[in-house]
Amino acid sequence: METKFFVSLAKIISELELEVAYMPNEPETIHVSSKDITRPGLELTGFLDFFDNSRIILFGNTENSYLNKFSSEQRVYVIERIFALKPPAIIITRGIIPYTELMSAADKYKIPVLRSAEATSTLSASLVSLLNNELAPRVTRHGVLVEVYGEGLLIVGDSGVGKSETAIELIKRGHRLIADDAVEIRRISNKQLIGSAPENIRHFIELRGIGIINARRLFGMGSVKLSEKIDMVINLELWDNKKQYDRMGMTSEKTEILGNELPIVTIPVKPGRNLAVIIEVAAMNNRQRKMGYNAARELFQLLGLEYPEEEGGVQEISF
Repeated sequence: METKFFVSLAKIISELELEVAYMPNEPETIHVSSKDITRPGLELTGFLDFFDNSRIILFGNTENSYLNKFSSEQRVYVIERIFALKPPAIIITRGIIPYTELMSAADKYKIPVLRSAEATSTLSASLVSLLNNELAPRVTRHGVLVEVYGEGLLIVGDSGVGKSETAIELIKRGHRLIADDAVEIRRISNKQLIGSAPENIRHFIELRGIGIINARRLFGMGSVKLSEKIDMVINLELWDNKKQYDRMGMTSEKTEILGNELPIVTIPVKPGRNLAVIIEVAAMNNRQRKMGYNAARELFQLLGLEYPEEEGGVQEISF
């Protein structure tokens, strides 16, 4: 069963700097659960067959001008039919002063009315972006999320393999920490995952033998970041002499998180290997691949050999 998320109207008001024209209840208690919004068109003509009352309604110049053609009685009839369906809120843009009939209907049906000086299209884009982020499907995974050369790397592996120690080394080399131990992953779109840390453990890292440290206080503000897209998964595992590891980079393994596929590389860990440097190279190599360059393919061409078709598949990993 899919988990339903919601965002409070108070957060929307705060993030978008909206003015409250009418608020029947505390905005913290009013929840929005739809990522979509409505700009009423046919609804103003009375066609409400497919009206979704979970969406916030935006009123701009177009809607206001259309209502201006109506008599006061007609406006009351049209607006009350919409408000009777109990949408979570109405936002009036461009600093337009709402009609008296609209405010009366809002009071009658207890619908919050908010205002903004922003253009309707601008506010619409900001609101949809906020809702997509707050209401995105999400999951929490065990691992470390770091930004290396602009690439978001999710480092996973068994407990004690060295994820946090590697993160510290990467921070010392100028890269940034997003989350340690627990990474909250949100699917913003079918192509993008965003990772962040739970607020109560943000910036903290656990180092065995040392204890808990605060990366932001220890290494400075430039060492941390609140969130980052996830471009690649790095799977750390203890070196297994019986296992064959990829040496040419001809395979293209993927892993799936929240229905999105991500490239994944497995890095064997043993004494003497500098994991931070290897991960830096992995980040740069992943960026080159996204730009269409494959070093293994170029080497095969220089040797006059035919480059084999890339093999790969979706790799199951445990977090």
